[in-house]
Amino acid sequence: MNLRGSLILQPAPNLRHLALFDSVVRRGSVSAAARDARLSQPAVTQAIAHIEAVLGARLLQRSYAGLALTSLGASAAQRVERALQMLREAVGALRVRAAAVVSDVLSGITSTQLDALIAVVEEGAFARAARRGGRARAAVHRAARQLERTLGTPLFEVTSFGVRPTREAEKLALRTRLAFAEIAQAQAEIAAAQGTGSGSTTIGAMPLARSVLLARAVLEFAATRPEHGITILDGPYDSMLAALRRGLADVLVGALRDPLPYEDIVQEHLFDDPLAIVVGAQHALASMRAPTLAALTRFPWIAPRRGSPLRRHFDALVSRLEPQHAAAAIECNSLVAARSMLIASDRVMLLSEHQIQHELATGQLVALSHPFGPVSRAIGLTLRRDWQPTPVQAQLIDGLRRHARAVARALWTGAAGAA
Repeated sequence: MNLRGSLILQPAPNLRHLALFDSVVRRGSVSAAARDARLSQPAVTQAIAHIEAVLGARLLQRSYAGLALTSLGASAAQRVERALQMLREAVGALRVRAAAVVSDVLSGITSTQLDALIAVVEEGAFARAARRGGRARAAVHRAARQLERTLGTPLFEVTSFGVRPTREAEKLALRTRLAFAEIAQAQAEIAAAQGTGSGSTTIGAMPLARSVLLARAVLEFAATRPEHGITILDGPYDSMLAALRRGLADVLVGALRDPLPYEDIVQEHLFDDPLAIVVGAQHALASMRAPTLAALTRFPWIAPRRGSPLRRHFDALVSRLEPQHAAAAIECNSLVAARSMLIASDRVMLLSEHQIQHELATGQLVALSHPFGPVSRAIGLTLRRDWQPTPVQAQLIDGLRRHARAVARALWTGAAGAA
């Protein structure tokens, strides 16, 4: 799963230009912003023109009342303000620790330096960061070290494995990437308003979402907004969560976690997914509608990946089996491989019945009742706490919610096949 840079502008936006645009918006005047920054008015005007070129629209206009935001400028101004606030909070925390006193915490910091920091943190080494951006190693090293000196706090440490980013560097890189993603969101909103595009959405899909929910919602959305790019990721939950927190994914769809793994994300419950004991059609338990714990002890298991919600349900179940008779489980993170093993052996697995609808319909697998009675796991959306979707992205998210309600109705009325 490699999405580096997919959601942020290339090259990174000029911080000084962004700050000057924000100042003009707040002060309502180019001359006032110029005085604050100790620059000439033409220099500020040139900075505004640069931002307008990057975002692809006129953001400010003169009227009888003075300088005012255009309708597109108003939306962009909110995104720029959010981006600068993210950066000021992240940089300010480091400069406070270093006892540095400056009028603006972003003073002396450039987007080139921050871009270098992101690359080094994500690649883990200066050489790899340089190769990733097609730059000389010395240039990346110089930019990153200059940022370190400006902040007055260590961003890199020497270990037995070489130079590594500190925890402070990782935090700053994370917030910087999210700040740059805000500018990309502004660009997407402007493109949508002008009819020249509408940006993109990256969705991390866990197994249940991939099997039914996501495909229906995405196909419906794409039919109405064909200009909007959609990328669907799969992979281990930890990798997709990392992509979400870094701004490389916008939403995850699938099993919710309890407790919440990080404070900077939120989870939205969509429905409860009932679980079943699943075996091959030729299995000795296939004719037993509700297998007992004693019956389940006689057969080997396929276990879900450790740390997943499904694994916790599995552990709760097998802890009640008689361990002296239980065979070792095969841990399997691939639903395709698990289904193949179930069909070809006498192994047993705890699964979502909804994920194997095709195999159930074709008679390859059989779903049996859970010996504890109705057992389910929570399915929903995982989002960054401070994420503000564009209107087009919000339309896609609403479609996911609507299709989830249809899935929920089908699951709990026994009509899953018609969902």
